[in-house]
Amino acid sequence: MCGIVGYTGPKQAQTILLDGLARLEYRGYDSAGIVTLAGNQLKLRKKAGRITELDALVTRQPATGTCGISHTRWATHGGATDVNAHPHVGGDGEVAVVHNGVIENYTVLKRQLQERGFVFRSQTDTEVIAHLIASYLQDDLVEAVQKAAAHLTGTYGLAVISPRFPGTIVGARLGSPLVVGLGDGACYLASDASALAGHTQRVVYLNDHQLCVLTPERWQVLNGDRHDIDAEIETLHWSPDDADKGDFEHFMLKEIYEQPEVLERAMAGRLDQSEATAHFGGLNLSPRELREVNRIVMTACGTSYHAGILGEYLFEQFARIPVEVEYASEFRYRNPPLDQNTVVLGITQSGETADTLAALRESKRKGQRTLALCNVVGSTIARESDGGVYLHAGPEIGVASTKAFTAQVTVLTLLALYLGRMRHISYAAGKRIIAELQGMPDIIRETLKCHDQVKEVAHKYQHVSNMLYLGRQYLYPMALEGALKLKEISYIHAEGYPAAEMKHGPIALVDEDTPSVFLAPHGAVYDKVMSNLEEIKARGGPVIAVACEDDEEIAARADDIIYVPSVPDYLQPLVVAVPLQLLAYHIALLRGCDIDKPRNLAKSVTVE
Repeated sequence: MCGIVGYTGPKQAQTILLDGLARLEYRGYDSAGIVTLAGNQLKLRKKAGRITELDALVTRQPATGTCGISHTRWATHGGATDVNAHPHVGGDGEVAVVHNGVIENYTVLKRQLQERGFVFRSQTDTEVIAHLIASYLQDDLVEAVQKAAAHLTGTYGLAVISPRFPGTIVGARLGSPLVVGLGDGACYLASDASALAGHTQRVVYLNDHQLCVLTPERWQVLNGDRHDIDAEIETLHWSPDDADKGDFEHFMLKEIYEQPEVLERAMAGRLDQSEATAHFGGLNLSPRELREVNRIVMTACGTSYHAGILGEYLFEQFARIPVEVEYASEFRYRNPPLDQNTVVLGITQSGETADTLAALRESKRKGQRTLALCNVVGSTIARESDGGVYLHAGPEIGVASTKAFTAQVTVLTLLALYLGRMRHISYAAGKRIIAELQGMPDIIRETLKCHDQVKEVAHKYQHVSNMLYLGRQYLYPMALEGALKLKEISYIHAEGYPAAEMKHGPIALVDEDTPSVFLAPHGAVYDKVMSNLEEIKARGGPVIAVACEDDEEIAARADDIIYVPSVPDYLQPLVVAVPLQLLAYHIALLRGCDIDKPRNLAKSVTVE
């Protein structure tokens, strides 16, 4: 959720820290701050609001020094104020701390520290960490951090500096990501590798219960017993251009238009024409082991959860494997019976989603094999799962996921084909599916031509307070996803339903001010959907239809129509995703919303 950037080296730190924070804006935040070491003094600057306000403050009051840490905060304990913004100072200016995560026992620790005379100025749980480290600080900053961490219950990614240890940054991780960047005579620390783009391509990812000690000349990674770890140096594949909007007004729109290329990358090297199947290099399960799988549990949150529901439909149709889809936040606290032939598949864009990570860890603890669909190389979920598949969607900056969702659906379709060819799908059917998949990038390019139609619909309905999204079979999860996109960035209340469920209660919501978006391209349940559409029309509800280009029947009944190309049922989600994303985008644009950084949301949800 929040962002951490640290630097120690020969250059002035404030410019590097502010640049890194700007690269982390997409993660979501409501305040920002930096602290640098100038001799034996801490130069603390922090401000509620956007990074531009912090930048203006630092311009007026520079934070000099060549070592520093910085933070963008998404409020959990205490409101978005200057005082609650990070960094926080412990003791009598002995340490400064930035923190991602949540400390669950902070009230007990705070009371104990107050009884010892420590004075608190903020409402945050993080200030407890700062004072706790200060209480242990003697001759060794690493020892003080380690002792303080032993008292913390919850999750943390920490960066700590002290005037008594100039040029040194200590980091610690439990449940919240940290990555070390290795430069030429400099070291960096960040919660997200994107903050290091343009500074270094050599990175080290910390694991839970590990610490790092960084100086300009030296770096160490230590385990919980403070023994050196021979950490693996990896190559960072981010570049500064990945965070460039190009000719687009917003990252979300850019990423919607990148989806044809995303499909091509997701399929590249994974389709086998000779065997009429797909291949994956990272599953770490043999064909024999995969044939023995008799049940799959998919676990995810938000948009990834909707991709999982589509995966359920695909796997059951193609591979005849029973699938359950669970919200990770619920699954982690349940105790469902899972046999040894059940695989748990986590779906995540960031690879750091706290609930999904916890669900996979709990599954591994109970002996289940875990797989992951993930977009971020080197992320915690990617490293901790038994196997998995990268999405290759490229960095997604907009908080509301678009191209990563498309990549998830594409990879799930490939996996369904792969498992299906092991069990039930014929060679001829496999060849047909491959051909249909290979044609999808161009079909999505054609679908993007609906943009002007979507704009007109958005102008007409920008002022509504409620919308319904309705679909059946493969398009039911897309109704959920379309409603979520509208909620996320336009702040309009929207709900997605299976179209036939309307008559079981939600139809009471229908009136002339509540439009319904029907996902109704030609398919196996088209006639059923048309009957559901008539039920809405009979009650005076406006109907927006997403339908095939040659559909005169629905054009005569809907109030507004957005045309998409005709494709097989199982590929319709990829096609209808485009107008649903564009509709949410343009309504939000007309309402003056912050599209790439919607209120209260974060790109990577690393707290529970």
